[in-house]
Amino acid sequence: MAVVTRPDAPAGRGRQAHRSPVATFADELGIEVLSPRRPSEPEFQEHLRALAPDCIPVVAYGALIPRSALDIPKHGWLNLHFSLLPAWRGAAPVQHSLLHGDDITGASVFTIEESLDTGPVYGTVTEQVTAGDTSR
Repeated sequence: MAVVTRPDAPAGRGRQAHRSPVATFADELGIEVLSPRRPSEPEFQEHLRALAPDCIPVVAYGALIPRSALDIPKHGWLNLHFSLLPAWRGAAPVQHSLLHGDDITGASVFTIEESLDTGPVYGTVTEQVTAGDTSR
């Protein structure tokens, strides 16, 4: 078992490298952390093949995944995306929903394909937007 997250990135006043919250949590649980710069890296893909995952769930990963990586897990990569697809594909879906005055928002689970947020949707949950809602 392993988690995939972005590489450590500079943050804070000193711009020192910090691990993502996912990496920190995985470290605490003793779960291996994979942090490729790009999911197209051959070493990353070799490591995924060795792990032989049935499925790879994704939340807010923020990188396009190439076909060569998408083909590794038997049942693909499933993404939890914070919009009611096909609305607000890509980055900042919650912010776009609020900026455009949507009455209802939600989240979708779908299969990741090579295009951005275009795979088949398996399910959604909805939430009424209220006047006090923010993206925080």
